[in-house]
Parts: sequence; structure tokens; C-alpha cells
Amino acid sequence: MYTLLFALSLCTVQLFSQDWPQYLGPARNSVSDQTNLLRTWPQNGPQVLWSSEIGIGYGGPVIKAGKAYLLDRDDKVGDKLRCFDMNNGKELWNFAYDAPGSVQFPGSRSVPAIDGNRIYTCGPYGDFYCIDINTHKPLWKKNIWTDFGGGQIPRWAITQCPLIYGDLVIIASQAPKAGVVAYDKVSGNVKWTTQPIGPVGYVSPSLVKVSGTNQVVMISASAGRGPSAGGGKVVGIDPLTGKILWEYTNWQCPIPVPCAVDAGDGKILITGGYQAGAAMIKVEKKTDGTFSVSELYKNPDFGTHTQPPVLIDGNFYAQYSTNERKDGLVCMGMDGQVKWKTMRNPLFDKGGMIMSNGMLLATDGRSTLFLIEPDPSAFKVVSEADLLKEEGTGTGNDETSSRVGGSTQNWAPLAISDGKLLIRDQSRLLCVKVVR
Repeated sequence: MYTLLFALSLCTVQLFSQDWPQYLGPARNSVSDQTNLLRTWPQNGPQVLWSSEIGIGYGGPVIKAGKAYLLDRDDKVGDKLRCFDMNNGKELWNFAYDAPGSVQFPGSRSVPAIDGNRIYTCGPYGDFYCIDINTHKPLWKKNIWTDFGGGQIPRWAITQCPLIYGDLVIIASQAPKAGVVAYDKVSGNVKWTTQPIGPVGYVSPSLVKVSGTNQVVMISASAGRGPSAGGGKVVGIDPLTGKILWEYTNWQCPIPVPCAVDAGDGKILITGGYQAGAAMIKVEKKTDGTFSVSELYKNPDFGTHTQPPVLIDGNFYAQYSTNERKDGLVCMGMDGQVKWKTMRNPLFDKGGMIMSNGMLLATDGRSTLFLIEPDPSAFKVVSEADLLKEEGTGTGNDETSSRVGGSTQNWAPLAISDGKLLIRDQSRLLCVKVVR
């Protein structure tokens, strides 16, 4: 009996202590195993444990063994990987390198990936580093843009969140000589590349299951927008060889950002802004070993601008506020039918979301943190708090970004571990206690 109780307690500790090692969490799907979430918040909201000053940008943190890692940036100097103590927000160490330059909506872009004692980071100018988290020194360095013939940097720079797969680290170069690239995660040697897939976008590779096997899914931009646009593709790739297994070519999004979502049973949901909406496709393996792709539906009334939808019990939840529309938080069923929209009451505008303990933790992209019961019948707020209203250092001299959120603009993916939720805006990394 004692052994059983000890095993159960150990299992509970492991669930509570789950790291957040990459973009969108352990399974790259915005889902956490966190338990014991606070259901009722104090009047002033859940406790902010600490706040650390950071630079402007949109790159989110990762968490491992009680430490948070963030690729920060100073456009006048370059990139800086920073390590923070999750207990108090103290910076423990940093690794910086020169990479000056600026684009509209300036600052950081991507989320690192941690594997063992290595952390992989990709800066907005293509600098791809593997850094030892114990020695704080680089083990190898590449440039995913210039190494493959890239010239002028993309309009909004490079946004790539590395994907670890077995012995590989996979990332989208989107340069003239390579679409997606796999490196040996230890040596940095190139293991495979795909041919260019399409116009440059801002999507990171995702992993889906098709007919019992893993495939990497990558989305490219279209040339133009609307039904007449061309060039946009969604492709499935063998993660071990780089072979392109299938293509879907009826996707029109000129500036794609959200990655593909594995909807189960070979179904894949693609979403975007700029009037793209959503497309559900189904990939099936044929008797000869090749794959077929069919479009199940397209729906312009459900989409996302920056972050992919969260799938909960057969329903998708997404923040659908784009340049053209303000639909707020939207719920859509697996069949493509929209169940409800919050529109501007309240307005959710590109904030981060995590599903945890049967609830949605979501920011509205500007000032408020919400605890939401995911229910396809109605929008149900359990708790909310204006935790992000404090004045910050702003968004520099970039007038466009300051008009759409200012210093509290928080479009970065969230991270959670040990009951501590990390949120970054344009001046701070905040740690919020969200458990009992």
C-alpha cells in the first residue's frame, strides 16, 4: 500500500511539474497537464509572483526545471537568450550575439525549444543556435536564411520555432534553396532539406498523425489574397527523410502565421487572417502507400491571425481578430459550424491561450487575463482580471504597433509550469500564480 501511495504521489508531482519545453507546450498543441487551477480569483486577480523587464517583441518563453528561457532582442544590437529563475524572476545568465536590424512590429519573434541540456533558438535574421544550458555557450550555429541562398530579409523578419523530432531539429528555412530543413540536433549537420514550398510566410512546422505515422506539416504564403490568389500550399513531409508526401494547394493566405492543427483521424485544420479563414483537409493513406488529400470544407467565419486554435473535446477555440474583422473569441465544431462569437464583448485580439485542467487560460492580447469554461453552447467566463494594464516602456518608435496595443500588447504564446503562468508584453515578462 505504501508503495502504491508513493507511486501515485510521484505521478501527481510529475503532472504538476510538467515542463513547457517548446512552442505551444509539450505536445505543441497549447495543452497542459496542470491541475488544481484556481476557479475563483481575488478581486485584484491571481497573484503576480514577479515581473522582469524585457525588450519589445512577440517571442514567448519556455520552461524547464524551474527556469524560464526567452529569446529577447535589442534591434540596435542583436539577440539575447535570457534565463530566469521561475521562483523570483532573477536573471541567472544570458547569451547574446550581434544581429542588428529592424522591421515593422520590431523586436523578438520566436519561441525556443529545449531538449536535454540543449536549447535551440532562431532569431529574426535567421541565426540558428544550439546552446548548452549548463555552460551557456553555443555548441553550433547556422543561419537558416543565408545558408540556403536567402537575400533580402522577409518583410516582418523570420519567425521560426524549432521542432525537435528524435535525433533531428526541424525548422523552415523558406529560402530559395530549401523549404524545410532538418539538422542533426547534436552536430548541427544538415540531414535533409525539401525543395522550396512556396512564398515566404511566418509559420513554424507542426507535427500531425496520419494513418498511424507522424508527418511534419508546413504552410506557405500565397501570392495575393482572396479566391484568385495563387502559390499557397500546405504540405506533408516525412520527418525522417524530408520527402514531401502530399500537397494541398487551395489555401490563400498572403501572411500566414498559425501552424496547422492535428484534428485527429487524418484531419488537419489550417487557419489564417487576411480573409483566409479556415480550411479542414483530410489526408489518407492509399493501398499503394501514397497519400490522398481532400478538402472537407472552408469557412471564412472562423480563423486566426497569429496563434493556432485550441482543440477541446471536438471543438476549436480561436481569437479571430484580424485586420478585416473583430470576431473576438470564436468556437467552431469539428464539422465547420460556428457555435458562438464574442465579437467585441469582450474583444479577444491575438492573445495567448492554454487549455489546462479542463479550462482555458487566455489573455485578450491587451490588458486582461481570463479563465474560461470551454463550452460549445455559450461563452462562459469563470474569472477575469486586468493584470496587464500597468504602464510599460511602450513599443519604441514604431507607430503602427503602438496603435494596436501599445506597451501591454501581448501576442506571444503563453507558457505554464508548476502552477506558474508566464505572459510577456512589450516591456515585461510576468509570472502569475494560477493554482490553489
